[in-house]
Amino acid sequence: MVPCPLALFLALGAAATALAEPLRFVDCGSIDGSIQEVNVSPCPTQPCLLHKGTSYSINVTFASKIESQGSKARVYGEMLHVDIPFPIPEPDGCKSGIQCPIEKGHSYSYLNKLPVKNEYPSIKLIVKWELVDDQDQMLFCWKIPVQITS
Repeated sequence: MVPCPLALFLALGAAATALAEPLRFVDCGSIDGSIQEVNVSPCPTQPCLLHKGTSYSINVTFASKIESQGSKARVYGEMLHVDIPFPIPEPDGCKSGIQCPIEKGHSYSYLNKLPVKNEYPSIKLIVKWELVDDQDQMLFCWKIPVQITS
């Protein structure tokens, strides 16, 4: 039996969509914005398996409730309710897909990378990602469970 090209196309489309499924996340204090969607790619299932030596794409769609000239990202690994700072290559939100200045009522797509270094321990933890405005108030804050693995 020869596979139908349409069926093959639909199956491939479904597989690609599964990789881009919005994540279930916990909002951890978004004050000056509201999160519409969080995507980590690739992360087909939760908790996200983060492989050492790999970089993951982060895409957060949010609506701003305020005006701000700029924004800054802060990322943490949360273990036993303690936030350990997690360096990212570009903390400036205006260099991460956001058109600045940020305007009230507009939606934005924040894009960044999460590099997982080889020296990180293999451990389960919570990734906490914040984006703050000029007044150090949270445009968004979200958490997801991850597992760092070799």
